[in-house]
Amino acid sequence: MAEYRLYCFAQSGNAYKAALHLALSGTPWEAVFVDYFNGETKTDAYRAINPMGEVPVLEHGNRRMAQSGVILDYLAETTGRFGPGNGDERREILRWLLFDNHKLTSYLATYRFLRTFVRKANPDVTGFLGGRAKAALGVLNDHLDGRDFAVASRPTIADLSMVGYMYFGDELGVDLDRDFAHVARWRDRIADMPGWKHPYELMPGHPLPAREDTEKA
Repeated sequence: MAEYRLYCFAQSGNAYKAALHLALSGTPWEAVFVDYFNGETKTDAYRAINPMGEVPVLEHGNRRMAQSGVILDYLAETTGRFGPGNGDERREILRWLLFDNHKLTSYLATYRFLRTFVRKANPDVTGFLGGRAKAALGVLNDHLDGRDFAVASRPTIADLSMVGYMYFGDELGVDLDRDFAHVARWRDRIADMPGWKHPYELMPGHPLPAREDTEKA
């Protein structure tokens, strides 16, 4: 058994954030497939693992933790990769992690979910979420103008968090290359790092079988 075990599935950008850290840091890990689209996260067995009923969950030794930001912070500490170099960087990383969870991933992931995995989604809701997602992308795009990475001259967990949903292509409903060029270059810069893999290659569960309406991934 690998030292690190990550409960994940291929369509989850939040799980990909943690999986990407493990891959880029060269850390041996084991993927534990969570059958989200068939309701596994609602079962008593999974709620015993994570009472929040969410993915990802990381197991390391006798520790078990949820929430991608917490997991990334822990992995930065235990692997010595992609963490802050000083207190100022730590606070700046935290600022962008909070921005990602509250403004960027929260809207972009839900927008992508509704347009990709849900049939007959309410167009008013989808339109609202798309607008919010594009506004957050605009903030990130402006920040990345003249920068290689979000916080420092090297990648940090802030980058790995915010890039989590950027590799899903047409599923996003946003043309990053056309409308957010600085984000697109940053996304590609991370993809050029040794060890990088697309989420559909890195985690189990792709492709999905055709099915009816599902819930948020």
